[in-house]
Amino acid sequence: MNRTVEGKTQVSAPVQAAYSYCEAVTGQQARNFAYGIRLLPAAKRRAMSALYAFSRRVDDIGDGALEPEVKAARLEDTRALLGRVRAGEVDEDDTDPVAVALSHAAQEFPIPLGGLDELIDGVLMDVHGQTYETWDDLKVYCRCVAGAIGRLSLGVFGTDPGARHAERAPEYADTLGLALQLTNILRDVREDAEGGRTYLPADDLAKFGCSAGFSGSEPPPGADFAGLVHFEVRRARALFAEGYRLLPMLDRRSGACVAAMAGIYRRLLDRIEREPEAVLSGRVSLPGREKALVAVRGLTGLDARHISRQSARRLS
Repeated sequence: MNRTVEGKTQVSAPVQAAYSYCEAVTGQQARNFAYGIRLLPAAKRRAMSALYAFSRRVDDIGDGALEPEVKAARLEDTRALLGRVRAGEVDEDDTDPVAVALSHAAQEFPIPLGGLDELIDGVLMDVHGQTYETWDDLKVYCRCVAGAIGRLSLGVFGTDPGARHAERAPEYADTLGLALQLTNILRDVREDAEGGRTYLPADDLAKFGCSAGFSGSEPPPGADFAGLVHFEVRRARALFAEGYRLLPMLDRRSGACVAAMAGIYRRLLDRIEREPEAVLSGRVSLPGREKALVAVRGLTGLDARHISRQSARRLS
């Protein structure tokens, strides 16, 4: 599948075509994610695109208009495909480019493919209409659909030789995934409600008078919606602070990638905190210029150094 020329791994034409397909999917459908992985060397960037394209397929099944039983069947078909990838049964001339790219990436990097099984499990929770009474309940879902992605990504990034406490890197990658997912949940409150989904814990909604849900651009009468948002923002910030301990364990470009992706979401969280009710009017997002600035800060190491100092102060 690959050969080495002047110390650089070259992939065959079919595999390169499969990766190109995955990179196109990533560029079109994952703008925040794409800003980060641009900072990676080619082999890692390709592998991350393969992971994204497979994950996108799983998410699209869950978000589609099919009946729940059809969605569940298609998700299990996707799990069977993952089993073929895991068993090394996907040839480079297979007609499924995502499977070809993911299979090659799994040969190149120690990717814990079980994380993709967890993603399928999480999307099945959506298909079955699962709701969440407490934060502990919601954490199970977030770990499946986001924490697992953090651990999968770590398989591509690896940790820097000699990094202190590197054995905790999967834990921090998982926690950073939770932080990003909770930010997503806050951003998409109105959109999810229109789709009949509620992710915020029921006990949090009750505490702030929001149990009636979010069917319009205004909070429920008498609700402390801003209080609810600020409460969840504080929770997300604590997760970010813990998850950012991963950064000093990564090489420069992998750390830049993570800092860029997480930095975009942290700024999004800042915006949500400033204008809580904006999430009820439409999707809150950052302009491309601001995302690019975050990516540059990640590449220069400014965010990683700042976070490393913060972590050292907390541990002292």
